[in-house]
Amino acid sequence: MSAPGENLRINSARLWDSLDQMAQIGPGVAGGCNRQTLTDADNAGRHLFKDWCEAAGMTMGVDTMGNMFATRAGTDPAALPVYMGSHLDTQPTGGRYDGVLGVLGALEVVRSLNDLGIRTKHPIVVTNWTNEEGARFAPAMLASGVFAGLHTQDYAYGRTDLEGKRFGDELARIGWVGDEPVGARKMHAMFELHIEQGPILEAEGKTIGVVTHGQGLWWLEITLTGKDAHTGSTPMNMRVNAGLGMARITERVHQIAMSHQPNAVGAVGQVTVFPNSRNVIPGKVVFTVDIRSPEQAKLDAMRAEVERAAHAVAAELGLGCSIEPVGHFDPVTFDPALVQVVRGAAERLGYSHMDIVSGAGHDACWINRVAPTVMVMCPCVGGLSHNEAEEISPEWAAAGADVLLHAVLEVAEVVA
Repeated sequence: MSAPGENLRINSARLWDSLDQMAQIGPGVAGGCNRQTLTDADNAGRHLFKDWCEAAGMTMGVDTMGNMFATRAGTDPAALPVYMGSHLDTQPTGGRYDGVLGVLGALEVVRSLNDLGIRTKHPIVVTNWTNEEGARFAPAMLASGVFAGLHTQDYAYGRTDLEGKRFGDELARIGWVGDEPVGARKMHAMFELHIEQGPILEAEGKTIGVVTHGQGLWWLEITLTGKDAHTGSTPMNMRVNAGLGMARITERVHQIAMSHQPNAVGAVGQVTVFPNSRNVIPGKVVFTVDIRSPEQAKLDAMRAEVERAAHAVAAELGLGCSIEPVGHFDPVTFDPALVQVVRGAAERLGYSHMDIVSGAGHDACWINRVAPTVMVMCPCVGGLSHNEAEEISPEWAAAGADVLLHAVLEVAEVVA
């Protein structure tokens, strides 16, 4: 594989403009985005992305999970494609760049190749993976998980949101059930550009994160069942308070994560309280515990400890307790050869860089199981993400896309 000259750069102004235009679809209330998967806003974002890809001369394919694949032809029809991309869906109060930078940065790589008249032996494919966030339909990285054989399509289609709407029905409703079988595509390599979603790169003064590993994760949905009762007339010693149980388990999750430092995190995220009335003691609470570590032994130990703690708290308070795993992946080691390609690209371009472990889950974590995969990261201000105040600079976005350009060209092989 030969590396391209270090003078090649993407069009940073065009990339930033594309990010701004996409952010106008499904705007949040505080400057970010609410473009949750399979909503009308997601549909609109998909159509804009499709239009841009076709304007760049690519052909669009869609599989039965709604994953979008825009292909730029290579000179060798037999060569496996080089893939790059991420996701366009957001959290309910999401930022403008989480996932979106990876999709539109990849699109900008293709646009820049067109501008420069560069051809590659391998086809290049820009991908938008469906339902990476898992905010509306758990688990996260659902469609890439089906692609990689971790889930069945029937399982994915049957996932429901908080209103009871099924994933499969909503995918059909917005018109993005494609005709390609999921997972039929073969890959030469897969690259994912993403914001860090953490504070390390900015704190260390580094422009590029070379992602060597990804944390493993468990999402445990805990249901505590007590008894609805009047908050004013029920004596304290006669209450069966599911809300109190959740509070105690929340504290235990924090303690468990702290006891496994370093390289371990844990928190309670999504919470649904029933009946959620001011003057009624909660009779039922459903909440999700999120625990992560890049070390398998720590991840396994934390899960066991959380489950023991939850059952112990429930028994002490007289609550019913059930625990259902709703999301999981083991720690990930990305392809060492591709890691070196990314590191070399950053060095040639003169960008400061460091090796980093991804603290969040990404579609690349699943695709890594079926193809050589790697991630490129750029900083985000204050490490803030999954928040409408999420922010990056145009320079950081351009640097990440430049590294992506050079890494992809090295692997896709430039044709003179």
